[in-house]
Amino acid sequence: MFLEIVALHMGALHPYEKVLTLLLAFGPFVVLGLVIAVRRRQDLAEERAEEVAAEQELSGRATPGRPGSPS
Repeated sequence: MFLEIVALHMGALHPYEKVLTLLLAFGPFVVLGLVIAVRRRQDLAEERAEEVAAEQELSGRATPGRPGSPS
């Protein structure tokens, strides 16, 4: 149904012209959505790594070689 409406709206274009027009119209939004999804994953991974590091510091498990760490 949706594709039929789009086809009627776009008029008499060749099939490859319709595909190119749709890519130009919606392609940037798809790319933006992908970029946002990737950045959110990276931000969540960084936050989790910071939380793990903070929990390790609070529990007393310090990294070896650090002054004051139990060896």
